[in-house]
Amino acid sequence: MAADSGSSSLQLPCVFSPKSRQYLALCAQDGRLRIWNTDSKTLHQEYVPSAHLSATCICIAWGPCRIVKEGPQRKKRKSEAGQVEEKADLLAMGTAAGSVLIYSTAKGALHCTLDGGHSGGVNCVQWHPEDTLLYSGSDDTNIVEWDLQTGKARSKWKADRAAVTSLCVSPDGKLLLSAGQIIKMWDLDTKEVYRKFTGHSTAVTTLRFATTRPPDSNGLYFLSGAAHDRLLSVWQVREDGKDKNSVVSFTLTDEPQHIDLVTSNSKEEALRLAVVCKDGQLHLFEHFLNGPCKKPLSPSCTVQMSDTKDSPVPIPLLAAALGVDTRTVMLAYGNHLQPVMEKVEINTAERHICLTRDVQTSLSLSMETAVSKVKTPIVNTKSRVLVPGLPGHQAPVKGASQGSEKRKKDTDTKEMSIAERLGEIDLSSVSIEKGAPKGTASLQTDNFAVLLVQGLESSDASILNKVFQTRKEMVIKKTVARLPLPAVLPLVEEVSITYPFVPSYRAVLMVRWLKAVLMHHTSYLASLPDLVTQLGVLYHMIESRVKMFHKLTKLHGKLYLLMTQVGVLMYRNEPSLCLLSVFKCLDCDVSMNWVVGQIDTDVHCPSAISESSTCCVNMMRHSEDKC
Repeated sequence: MAADSGSSSLQLPCVFSPKSRQYLALCAQDGRLRIWNTDSKTLHQEYVPSAHLSATCICIAWGPCRIVKEGPQRKKRKSEAGQVEEKADLLAMGTAAGSVLIYSTAKGALHCTLDGGHSGGVNCVQWHPEDTLLYSGSDDTNIVEWDLQTGKARSKWKADRAAVTSLCVSPDGKLLLSAGQIIKMWDLDTKEVYRKFTGHSTAVTTLRFATTRPPDSNGLYFLSGAAHDRLLSVWQVREDGKDKNSVVSFTLTDEPQHIDLVTSNSKEEALRLAVVCKDGQLHLFEHFLNGPCKKPLSPSCTVQMSDTKDSPVPIPLLAAALGVDTRTVMLAYGNHLQPVMEKVEINTAERHICLTRDVQTSLSLSMETAVSKVKTPIVNTKSRVLVPGLPGHQAPVKGASQGSEKRKKDTDTKEMSIAERLGEIDLSSVSIEKGAPKGTASLQTDNFAVLLVQGLESSDASILNKVFQTRKEMVIKKTVARLPLPAVLPLVEEVSITYPFVPSYRAVLMVRWLKAVLMHHTSYLASLPDLVTQLGVLYHMIESRVKMFHKLTKLHGKLYLLMTQVGVLMYRNEPSLCLLSVFKCLDCDVSMNWVVGQIDTDVHCPSAISESSTCCVNMMRHSEDKC
């Protein structure tokens, strides 16, 4: 669930900040919290929890807007004393480890950690109208009331027999709604059950108060939504206690994923509701809450999004926020790693609206200068800026001059072309040896990364073959670590396509590249939604190789015994034709005796049979004696 009231563990949290809707907070598949500025459409802040992979964030909720002190400020005048702006600052995150993290956008860091209250994962967090109190519900069936001033649990009580999946505090701060499969209304002063509501067959994932009226006036309404349920139910809290069934139902196309509403303050004011479903559609409702309604209500307007291609592909909506104007809606769509925020005006007179947008799928995130705290100097048009160049595109390195000779400027220095870089690649060593002539350029891992990206973009087989023939494992690791994220998946696909059609000694090198990619970019690969289909060739190849490994091992043992017997027979018949050669591996110092007759053949290291070995392929003949 991505509403303010909490989150379902099966959905990625995505919440707009209250009031101004200036920020969009969401947690993506990699476990990182990202806060986007909806005005500038840029990434405002990013926070990586220490246990973002083992204890992922399940739910997030913005705290009430408050006056934020951002560093030293000048003394305000009397005319400015009353003009104090409240901003969204604190953000609560419930984790699978049972702790609650409080993040401050004003500090750009973690405010505090609330732990020790739950023994199971936190499914929902909800702020009290006073920003010093916070409520959390967990799989351990308990509700905890936290005091942010002390950072400790103020009270704790058992809510139900099942896990608590959703919470909501009334606008006046006196009542608390909690739900698993049964909805309970609690009196926060006594922590006792005020009312019970039943009507959902699955776990309730959404609870929101729809009105701000007191419960003793028969005018208090709230709505609820459940998993795998295509109906939003509206409940009325009656003074006489006859409120067993829901009074209104809103029909949806799928289960609700994000809900935003404008509460009704009186009978003459309509409830405005925006619901984003799991199928990526937005449904808008407008209804006057005044007693029961027999038939389920259909949305007044349904909004879908698609791209601009010849065969349109739907773009999923992530969240929606209603504006002050009835026609204005803030939308977030695309993917959780790089969402697109846009404020649109919707004509609610039309029942179905389809918006076409050209969404860029690149993952080049743009950070604000305020995040990195780096001041950008103001440069006029007449200034000249000298930069060292892109990484890897460096000029040939000149040898150091001997004695006390002064360095002279070389005006003929040029950058190395791709062909020159390929010619400089030494498959046996990367750095300059001691005996190398002066003035020779040393290709570092930056150069390999640039060449690899160039080869992947242009699909140049000669460049890729030169790079893939590198045997130094450290160079391979550093090259993969320097790759930009958009080049990771093309590299894996290239290795998957090339690996089945190369000789065995080249296959060992390809495995090293694949191993380096999995070590450095596992979190990025896991965040791709269609990874299984994209890496289907690789999965099939690994399965086929594993099935054949046992048979190949048996065949290797039989051939070894057979060649040994052939050597013994040759020695008995013609001792002069039998030579016992001792081969030694250059990497692992493994020695192996090989009986060579009149047929000359290459000898491979026994450790190189395993595809994960780091041994060199061909062994060097160490000595030769007669059998």
